[in-house]
Amino acid sequence: MKTDKEFKCVDFKHEAQMQIYKEIKNLTPEGEIEYFRRRVKSSFFGKWWEKLPARGGSEASQQGRLRRHGGPAAVGEHNKTTE
Repeated sequence: MKTDKEFKCVDFKHEAQMQIYKEIKNLTPEGEIEYFRRRVKSSFFGKWWEKLPARGGSEASQQGRLRRHGGPAAVGEHNKTTE
């Protein structure tokens, strides 16, 4: 089904970016982070966001995700120092 109105992807993207800019332009860097966290949490990405290693989940699942994605073999391994 074709409509008479053409969808302009780039125009849509610019409009969305301008709306976000208007909402965050006076925020501190910390305020911007909180803004995006709230937006993600209220979106369909919210459940995924909560499952990230820094958000929770078991240590075993965190280690598995890190190994699968080329991260340290164990959580916190990158913070170890040699004496």
